[in-house]
Amino acid sequence: MQRSLLGRFIDRPEFGPFVLLVVMIVVFTSINPAFISLLNIGNTLAFTVELGLIALAMTLLMTSGEFDLSVGAVFGFSAVVMWTLFNTDIMSLPVAFLTALGIALFIGFVSGVFVTILAIPSFLVTLGMLLVVRGSALWVTDGFPQRSWRAGDQWLAEVLVGDFWICNWTIQQTTCNPGLRVYMSVIWFTLFAILCHYVLTRTAFGNWITACGGNPSAARNRGVKVTRVKIILFMFSSFMAGLAGIISSIRTTAANPNSGAGYELEVIAMVVIGGTALMGGRGTILGTVLGIFILRLMRNGIVLIGVPGLAYNIFIGAIILGMMALHSWLERRHNAGT
Repeated sequence: MQRSLLGRFIDRPEFGPFVLLVVMIVVFTSINPAFISLLNIGNTLAFTVELGLIALAMTLLMTSGEFDLSVGAVFGFSAVVMWTLFNTDIMSLPVAFLTALGIALFIGFVSGVFVTILAIPSFLVTLGMLLVVRGSALWVTDGFPQRSWRAGDQWLAEVLVGDFWICNWTIQQTTCNPGLRVYMSVIWFTLFAILCHYVLTRTAFGNWITACGGNPSAARNRGVKVTRVKIILFMFSSFMAGLAGIISSIRTTAANPNSGAGYELEVIAMVVIGGTALMGGRGTILGTVLGIFILRLMRNGIVLIGVPGLAYNIFIGAIILGMMALHSWLERRHNAGT
């Protein structure tokens, strides 16, 4: 018998995160209406999408059965490289930008080679890469943040982090009253989310990613280039981490060698909460987008309602455990056909 539309929706991995996000918004808004103010939404989006860029790439990588612990270090290192090259007049900003992203791609390539060709678990490889990259950032800067600068009229800064205002109109007004501040990073995040969703769900490469995570041996027997796919995904993961770090450095006018510390675990939590299988074989970009907003809005919301910020990890840990239990129940329910 054909399942009802509601039943199919409940079976989807995005169901749990969607319900949790709605409940969270309702609860926080009822306690403090400022939670959904345009000012708070704009400020929250600015940082949320920077981590979100990394989470999108991590979703594809985890779907293939691997993960990357070095993304937080690459986040900080790429910004340090770009601004060191620019501030010392070695390169123009666009060339320094491309160089930093090229180095990020190389870091991902090395990680991918170690994992696939040398058959070393990604946990060990990327943990080692985390230490190498973070140590390199500290060595280049002598452990101190880069000096502040002004991006000025640099077109690259405008393209990456330029902002615009969405008007907040009232009946009495005839002119635009700035309401919601939107950074270009939101646009970039949206475009990459659409691209990653399309690749994962509508292309042969997306099928290869899922096959690599589900059963690598069977995928190889069917002609899938497992090694090539995983190396590409490691490179994409580092690329997105580097891009996110550069965007963040322009927005905050600071390149700190320690920035991004701990981001790797938060990004993995976003992906897992969204419904992507930790061991690979199943991934969802839509679920990851929901997971991104769940964690970032949770951090923002508990501060607005007066909960100590140090309690954030308690909430996140509880959410991860709860979502894992829910995903497990939904999967058993789906397999049983009920």
